[in-house]
Amino acid sequence: MIIICKPEATEQQIAHIEEAIRHWGLKTHISRGVERTIIGVIGPEDVIREKPLAAFPGVSSVTPVMKPYKLTSFDFTHKRTVIDVNGVKIGDEKKIVLMSGPCSVESREQILEIAKIVKKTGASVLRGGAFKPRTSPYTFQGLGVEGLKLLAEAREATGMPVITELMDTKDTAAVAEYADIIQIGARNMQNFSLLKEVGRCKKPVMLKRGMAATIKDVLLSAEYILSEGNMNVMLCERGIRTFETYTRNTLDLSAVPALKKESHLPVIVDPTHGAGHRDLIPAMALAAVAAGADGIMLEVHNDPEAALSDGEQALLPEKFAQIVKQMRAVAVAIGKEM
Repeated sequence: MIIICKPEATEQQIAHIEEAIRHWGLKTHISRGVERTIIGVIGPEDVIREKPLAAFPGVSSVTPVMKPYKLTSFDFTHKRTVIDVNGVKIGDEKKIVLMSGPCSVESREQILEIAKIVKKTGASVLRGGAFKPRTSPYTFQGLGVEGLKLLAEAREATGMPVITELMDTKDTAAVAEYADIIQIGARNMQNFSLLKEVGRCKKPVMLKRGMAATIKDVLLSAEYILSEGNMNVMLCERGIRTFETYTRNTLDLSAVPALKKESHLPVIVDPTHGAGHRDLIPAMALAAVAAGADGIMLEVHNDPEAALSDGEQALLPEKFAQIVKQMRAVAVAIGKEM
């Protein structure tokens, strides 16, 4: 349920409404606009419907949110969420954010060199895996906490905020200590205990769409995070599993406008995992910009032949620079910058 307050509603009236809602055992979320304050009421719909919300002083109207995802819905705020990560604003309608780096943190020399390369080319956020979810238990699983420390060192060297994946609730404190954005991977999109955990830790979160997840599924997973109080969530389209075997996944670019229609949360596209082949990534990256993505995530490696994970889909630095130049041109064509 959404309560729209009158323009002249006082802080005392708003506080009185909040106090009553909490007394009923329901949760609230306040969104303050230039002219009006909106109060989101979260809880069982049958309980909410019974409450005389429209009777409170300062209330202009009360509107039910009919979709199963309440806080995630665009109806909840009627404005886009912009997440500020150490000065990098994700979700700004005029600015596309570039997130780049290697699939895995392999060594101090590797991550520092690649971080400097992607920073010079135009990346605003450094990506790199310290904990790696791999299909086979015998492949490289990441450096763990040592990898997190190396990412933090790369941040100090370049000034770029860091995004890395969290796989297990037991590692939440460590990842939150070293990372600026916590990534929840496709395999964990419906790990509800993990979603609740990152909802309580307050760090910005990037939620990747699961391999067989619908639009509704990913929005409901985001709802788990928001319902715990963390509104700094971005959604990531990274390809879904279909009957097609030519590509690693099928990059669903229609998800970008669909998610932006349904939700106020920023939408990121990961063409690297969506295509899975180095030669297909450029076209998908350009298409993602044109589709309206708020950010693009690309894997870059200075020596893909020696990479410990996903070397076949990592871009070489010179190709990365070429793609960034092309993406900037597409961004300008649609009234944005990169």
